[in-house]
Amino acid sequence: MSGIDDLPPLRQVIGDFGLSARKSLGQNFLLDLNLTARIARVPGDLSGCDVLEVGPGPGGLTRGLLASGARRVLAVEKDARCIPALQQIAKAYPGRLKVLHGDALEIDVGAHLSGEVRVVANLPYNIGTELLVRWLTPPEWPPFWRSLTLMFQREVAQRIVAEPGSKAYGRLAILAQWRSDVRIALSLPPEAFTPPPKVSSAVVHLTALPAPRFAADAAMLSRVVAMAFNQRRKMLRAALKGMGPDIEDHLTAAGISPTERAEQVPLEGFCALARSLHNR
Repeated sequence: MSGIDDLPPLRQVIGDFGLSARKSLGQNFLLDLNLTARIARVPGDLSGCDVLEVGPGPGGLTRGLLASGARRVLAVEKDARCIPALQQIAKAYPGRLKVLHGDALEIDVGAHLSGEVRVVANLPYNIGTELLVRWLTPPEWPPFWRSLTLMFQREVAQRIVAEPGSKAYGRLAILAQWRSDVRIALSLPPEAFTPPPKVSSAVVHLTALPAPRFAADAAMLSRVVAMAFNQRRKMLRAALKGMGPDIEDHLTAAGISPTERAEQVPLEGFCALARSLHNR
């Protein structure tokens, strides 16, 4: 017994199904079920929620979510080797776990989820940032999810929660903080994983806001921010010159000095600039 359910310990599961982690899939398995249970508790009460999990691997976090009372878990796994282990979990929790074999970047999960949805995942390192950006930039807001509880490399986590003036502050911070409340909920050392990665990790919790923090056209904001931080060492009048010959006028109208650099501008300033450019 594992301590949270009647299923075998994860090390035994990995041995039984031959589930050595593959670097090509960005896999680093969490084997401590007490730790996965802690992560499962971060989003709060899941008894009335559908939970989306991407990259469950052998199912450690999956088991934590189900044991903590999640109404239903949708697990999307690309690695075919992991499917039998996940099906074993599904049998232990009848009607509460659905496993989809495929690429999370290609699967439309909407058809498989209902009611309040929370995303909880130890994301594969090679697609984590791309998935986050997709979830933060849907065609319409509010999104399909109520909260995101996601494992990242600590460096990426720090970029998500970064404040203006810091080296970590950039596009990820603005996209995340424009439409959600963000915080680092948990930090994990490399030795918590098998195999241990070269860097520390952190769990970031994002709660969707009903509406963006400041008014702005999403496409324009994304374009401005990408251009500004692509040349973050330059003054904004130079970094954003591709936006048009009158960019200095728009910067001034938004209350931003044309000689400032991107990392000095708060979220509200970028939103004001995006509004000015969009109204043009």
